[in-house]
Amino acid sequence: MTPKPEDAGSENIKPVGVTHPDSSDTSFRKGVLDGSGARRNEQRRHSQKRPPWEVEGARPRPGRNPPKQEGQRHTSAGPRNSMAPILKDNLSERPAKSACNNGNLAVVNKSSRRIDPEKCAIRRQDPQVSSFPRGKQNPVLKNVETHTGSLVEQLTTEKYECMVCCELVRVTAPVWSCQSCYHVFHLNCIKKWARSPASQADGQSGWRCPACQNVSAHVPNTYTCFCGKVKNPEWSRNEIPHSCGEVCRKKQPGQDCPHSCNLLCHPGPCPPCPAFMTKTCECGRTRHTVRCGQAVSVHCSNPCENVLNCGQHHCAELCHGGPCQPCRIILNQVCYCGNTSRDVLCGTDIGKSDGFGDFGCLKICGKDLKCGNHMCSQVCHPQPCQPCPRLPHLVRYCPCGQTPLSQLLELGSSGRKTCMDPVPTCGKVCGKPLSCGSSDFIHTCEKLCHEGDCGPCSRTSVISCRCSFKTKELPCTSLKSEGMTGKGHEETFWGKSDATFICDKRCNKKRLCGRHKCNEICCVDKEHKCPLICGRKLRCGLHRCEEPCHRGNCQTCWQASFDELSCHCGASVIYPPVPCGTRPPECTQTCARVHDCDHPVYHSCHSEEKCPPCTFLTQKWCMGKHELRSNIPCHLVDISCGLPCSAALPCGMHRCQRLCHKGECLVDEACKQPCTTPRADCGHPCMAPCHLSSPCPVTACKAKIELQCECGRRKEIMICSEASSTYQRIAAISMASKITDMQLGDSVEISKLITKKEIHQARLECDEECSALERKKRLAEAFHITDDSDPFNVRSSASKFSDSLKEDARKDLKFVSDVEKEMEALVEAVNKGKNSKKSHFFPPMNRDHRRIIHDLAQVYGLESVSYDSEPKRNVVVIAVRGKSVCPTTTLTSVLEKEMQARPPPPIPHHRQSDKNPGSNNLQKIEKEAVIDYFDVQD
Repeated sequence: MTPKPEDAGSENIKPVGVTHPDSSDTSFRKGVLDGSGARRNEQRRHSQKRPPWEVEGARPRPGRNPPKQEGQRHTSAGPRNSMAPILKDNLSERPAKSACNNGNLAVVNKSSRRIDPEKCAIRRQDPQVSSFPRGKQNPVLKNVETHTGSLVEQLTTEKYECMVCCELVRVTAPVWSCQSCYHVFHLNCIKKWARSPASQADGQSGWRCPACQNVSAHVPNTYTCFCGKVKNPEWSRNEIPHSCGEVCRKKQPGQDCPHSCNLLCHPGPCPPCPAFMTKTCECGRTRHTVRCGQAVSVHCSNPCENVLNCGQHHCAELCHGGPCQPCRIILNQVCYCGNTSRDVLCGTDIGKSDGFGDFGCLKICGKDLKCGNHMCSQVCHPQPCQPCPRLPHLVRYCPCGQTPLSQLLELGSSGRKTCMDPVPTCGKVCGKPLSCGSSDFIHTCEKLCHEGDCGPCSRTSVISCRCSFKTKELPCTSLKSEGMTGKGHEETFWGKSDATFICDKRCNKKRLCGRHKCNEICCVDKEHKCPLICGRKLRCGLHRCEEPCHRGNCQTCWQASFDELSCHCGASVIYPPVPCGTRPPECTQTCARVHDCDHPVYHSCHSEEKCPPCTFLTQKWCMGKHELRSNIPCHLVDISCGLPCSAALPCGMHRCQRLCHKGECLVDEACKQPCTTPRADCGHPCMAPCHLSSPCPVTACKAKIELQCECGRRKEIMICSEASSTYQRIAAISMASKITDMQLGDSVEISKLITKKEIHQARLECDEECSALERKKRLAEAFHITDDSDPFNVRSSASKFSDSLKEDARKDLKFVSDVEKEMEALVEAVNKGKNSKKSHFFPPMNRDHRRIIHDLAQVYGLESVSYDSEPKRNVVVIAVRGKSVCPTTTLTSVLEKEMQARPPPPIPHHRQSDKNPGSNNLQKIEKEAVIDYFDVQD
């Protein structure tokens, strides 16, 4: 509450630090004058032992006021820390020579600096606030527990750090102080911070303080003291660093205090105003002396007595702030028509009374009109009632409203004299709109002009169900008796326009809970609230939600226990009430339960039934007793060493091939390992499932053998049974040819046809390339060409492509051609480029194509690796300089050459000494010599 001018007079304000001594004013002033000289001498002797802010005879700085005379100092002969009061009435009794016109003051203070007379005048004209002399500081600045005192202490001792650069703030460094949080920063640091993007305020123009994030519009450019009156203040040992040494004179922001701060220029916030003033209480009846600028309101102990909102009663509450509460007295009010009454608070519907009633009850008035024949048909209204609407001077038209009564009187109708006389009719169709029909087609009355209500309608009306999904056409006459409301009850009012019926459509929309469907018949709800109970389990796990079905998580359980909840050992306890579902408290004690092992316990007390597993390291045998494993945690029981079990199986022939395992090797099953008994015909293992006592079954041998031609160039892997069947077929042909000789009486040697050795001697036929290589070899021997020289590039020209690669390449020649082109380009690029390695990524492809790329990569000297999984598995080939070389002939050219028509082979010449006519049939066992027309050694 802002005090009035007369309430805040000068006689009610006490100066700062003013205390009334017990002695009289005369003796007090005498003590001030007598003790000042002795104090000055004592301070001069001990000035070196006092802190800089307590030195009273400090040398003034340029442009500042020198200390006041001894008579003007607010000191007393009492303790050093107490301030001597100067009464307001004694301000005029100061010595005639003030600090502004005393020429000897410079001698006393040993200073020859000039004095600013304007500042001295300000000090003389401001008797309300007493300032502290230079070198004498208020205890607020010396108290390190306050914000201001802590800042003064740290700045003076150079222990304060700049928040931007984290360096100490020196007493001679230019600084800037935030006026919101009062943090002190280096001036250069705060300039850099203000221009950095990190200091920009979001959505505002300006920069943020690094400490309090307060937004400032202008970037500081000048070094000023804390009060802002002096620019570039000089540092003095006797004053606070970065201050001007003058009185602060800042005003408290946001307060109605007219005084300014009376401390010397200081960092941090200004202290509250210590002056006192008189304030009026909230009700305005009493006055109280309070601190100047005190934000709290003043209350007295008297009743408020202000008039309430009703205008009749007074507030009975004690002195309070804000408007008074409405009147709480209950009154009985009667409606205008007098049929209804109500109890309301005093002050309700003020100004609506007509002398007979205070409110309208929304019923028919029913009072007798002045005519004495009819009653008022209007809704309850203030007095008086309207005149009778049937009076002759008020009725000017016939009942249907189409013809004026003046025309009917000219036609011979009798005139009306009272309100009871009938109104003449015009004889026309009434035509008044009825309540039935629709907005597009309005039904009208079909009777002749008449008085009273219109009769029933002879047409039909289309009505819709509640949800407007279906419509129904009904006679308008049936709407009176069969008109249905929204709940299926009969309509009691005639011709209600919103007559509806209930259809059989069920609502499929979801209710607000999001879990259930509405399923209401002919639903008209918009929110579809769910009437079911939620029923889901709460977080406690013991109770279910009893709220209506809802969305989101259920509320916490409202149940609570009034028993103490403790940990297992009882050291930690939660006292009641304990909310339902609360877990037992955590306990730092060692678990005291009985454990299976005797190892030391390292886990704390817990609420779970089972203790954590013991992790003490021990030695244990593996499950197969193969080796003793070390550093095994105690809780591990079944340990596998990773070695094969190798235990003898019941069959006696095999050993268990599983890794070290637990239990029996074979449980309710027989050994299914392949039999290793050699076959009688080929010597390969039987490979049939283990048959302990029965002989080996007769099956085709699936072992793979390698066949090669005579020169050893061609190699092919075949299944043993297929190779033996080929040999048997050849042997059968040879046997048939020898039977003819046997019939002629000649002896035949058949031992070579039935031995195993002959089966292994089965070879492939040499092709044209084999013959070409043989010829080149003979030429090299003829010309004495060694393997090291290789002038004709015999080794390089030899085929490097395997038969399996050729067979796969014949299926897709175009793919092979594209792959070879990519590989040739890759090899050329790595040989001509700067990099020693280069790679190429092929797109994802099937397994056959990837196998072709891997085989071709070996021929070209490339490294090939497959990546990813099916169906995106692809191949990456890498060419290395010095290792990757393109072959002399490509696989594509070799295959195209082979696919061309071959010339007929040379005619074989049989030896004359061969008398065995059947020997030419054994092509795979003994191949006949072929004439080499290029052999020049003969």
